[in-house]
Amino acid sequence: MSQQIRDVSGFKFNGFIALGIAIAAIIFATWQLSLIVNTSTQVLGRSLKVQDFGDLFAELGVSLAATLIVVVIPSISGFLTVEPNQAVVLTFFGRYVGTLREPGFWWTIPFATKRRISLRVRNFNSNILKVNDAQGSPIEIAAVVVWQVLDSAKSTFTVDDYQEFVAIQSETAIRGLAIRYCYDSPDESDTPSLRGIPDEIGNSLKEELQARLEVAGVEVLEARLSHLAYAPEIAQMMLRRQQAKALIDARRQIIDSAVGMVDEALKRLSKEDIIDLDEERKAAMVNNLLVVLTSEQYTQPVVNAGSLYA
Repeated sequence: MSQQIRDVSGFKFNGFIALGIAIAAIIFATWQLSLIVNTSTQVLGRSLKVQDFGDLFAELGVSLAATLIVVVIPSISGFLTVEPNQAVVLTFFGRYVGTLREPGFWWTIPFATKRRISLRVRNFNSNILKVNDAQGSPIEIAAVVVWQVLDSAKSTFTVDDYQEFVAIQSETAIRGLAIRYCYDSPDESDTPSLRGIPDEIGNSLKEELQARLEVAGVEVLEARLSHLAYAPEIAQMMLRRQQAKALIDARRQIIDSAVGMVDEALKRLSKEDIIDLDEERKAAMVNNLLVVLTSEQYTQPVVNAGSLYA
């Protein structure tokens, strides 16, 4: 089982102070070396004695200068800058030693390998995927995922490429979401669907993505469907089905309204005693009113002026 690595704060020191110390050390080392060279020239210019060699090596023992140079020059590799919304992951000879997140100019462990990780918010726009929904209908679906790196150490060491990992896991989650839900709810049903509850679908996708990307130290900020449609081979048929359903719903509403108006008219005629209609005339009146109220075309009334032999 792989070792779980989490972000820890790495060692850092103010880079400007460290740079000033390094420059002062280099100046001091150069001055010491110049003194050693001058002393050596004076000693070698005279007749050599054992004592002179002792003095020479004693002075060279002040090779603090050389030591400073050996120490200062490699320490230059410890300088680095950290930009806002950026993390620098430090490894020292294969061992993770910390992460720098605070922006600025810093000095850290020399010879440490530095890997920069962006902490900025990013968008992932998935390709349009062709899958079957819960009813088996082929649909096209795509989503946009807003994410950012939360744990830079896990993003670096847990997966090979965290950006590729986000892309693959996002498409896998989108496919799984499409399989669990229908494109649209069946007639007279409260079943959740991809088209009917977009907010809940987005939250469900976000939760599933967060569970998948937690291992890579990634936080999912938002997930929304950006494309949803039937596959081209059934799109025309589904369009006709939706048109027929809309027409039926409209007809049902018209008929319900017309029946209500006829019922109200009959009740008012009876209540106010305007006219006394037998059952046959009521039936004829209901028929005429329904024809007028439910007809798609403008109706031309025919006025009965009475019978010649009435």
